[in-house]
Amino acid sequence: MNGSGESSAEQLLSRPGVQRFPSSRLDLFTARGFLSPAQCSALIELIETNHRPSTIADYNGDDAFRTSSTCDLPQEHAVVAQVVAALSSLSGIDPAHAEPLQGQRYEVGQEFKAHTDYFEPASHDFDRYCAVPGQRTWTFMIYLNEVEAGGATRFKVIDKLVQPETGKLIGWNNRKPDGNPNPSTLHHAMPVRRGRKYVITQWYRERPWG
Repeated sequence: MNGSGESSAEQLLSRPGVQRFPSSRLDLFTARGFLSPAQCSALIELIETNHRPSTIADYNGDDAFRTSSTCDLPQEHAVVAQVVAALSSLSGIDPAHAEPLQGQRYEVGQEFKAHTDYFEPASHDFDRYCAVPGQRTWTFMIYLNEVEAGGATRFKVIDKLVQPETGKLIGWNNRKPDGNPNPSTLHHAMPVRRGRKYVITQWYRERPWG
């Protein structure tokens, strides 16, 4: 287990089924069937019980920028604990570096426009949200269902489109090899056109979340 909040391509690719997207612009990985359908169903039920309108840390004046709902998943729930442990085992990162696991819910027409997950250095939000745990290092997101239409995740810089699939994981390093934030991680949760979309997201930090 890594105590520094850091993973690596070698660590991730040591797990059967993990694939790396061929790009020199960012480290991006996928794995089908990371969670079982039963686990995904249980997480969807949790999200349905306690979701609220999503927010963004650095409001940009666009009220339609992020229109999904968010749910803080209870750490004491068995399936949540299973996911946290599974992601820690995959990444090699100590769960002390993990933010609380979150679920997201998208209705028809809802989206999260192109954004990055890291906090802009020297910004007010960086000072506010990164003073104790530091910058976000890795992001891991898992689709909980297959959307009837729409809802893909598009990495705009590399023009990579990832389609929702029950239990599929995508993960990426939010930094460049020199440690600076990587703008090539820009991604867009595209609008759902039919049905509903559920995902969960785990962000890791440089230092323990504490």
